[in-house]
Amino acid sequence: MNLAPLHAPAPRAWRRPRGFSLIELMVVMVIVGIATAAISLSVAPDPARELRRDARELARRLAAAQNEVRVDGRVIAWEADADGYRFSRGTWRPQPGSTIPTVTTLGALDRFERDDVLGPVAWRAGPVEVVPSRPVLLTAEPMGAPWQLALRHADATVVIVRDPSGAYLLR
Repeated sequence: MNLAPLHAPAPRAWRRPRGFSLIELMVVMVIVGIATAAISLSVAPDPARELRRDARELARRLAAAQNEVRVDGRVIAWEADADGYRFSRGTWRPQPGSTIPTVTTLGALDRFERDDVLGPVAWRAGPVEVVPSRPVLLTAEPMGAPWQLALRHADATVVIVRDPSGAYLLR
C-alpha cells in the first residue's frame, strides 16, 4: 500500500517561476520614469502663462477702477514697481514740466488698503518690468486717448491696451 499524500509537491521542473524577471522590472522602471518626467514638465510654472494671468487680472482691475472713478468723480492713479501694483485715489495735478502726477494738498490719498478689488497686488509671475513706468491716471472722461502698458518678465511680454472707448485689450 502506498502512503504518499494525495497532493504531493510537483517536481521542480514543473513549478511556475515566482516573482518578476530583471527585464520586466527594468521595463516598469522606464515607464514610471517617463511618466514622472511628463508630469513634472507639465506642472512646472510657465512664466509667460503667469504673466498673461497677471495682465488679465490687471485689465479687470483697471476697468473696475475706471468704473469707480465714474461713480465717485475723483481721479484714481495706478502705479507699479517690480513687486506689484497699487491704486490711489485723490486729487491729482500734473507737475510743471513733467508728465508724472503729484498730489495736491487738498487731502490724503486713499490707497484702498482694505479693498478686495483695488487693494495692493503682488505680481504672480515674479519681478515684472512695466513700461512706461510712470503712474497712469484714470479719469471720469468716457472717451480718452488710447494708451498701453507693456508687462515684461523674463523673455515674455504682454501688452495691455486701452482703446478710446475705455475697453482694455491684451496683446
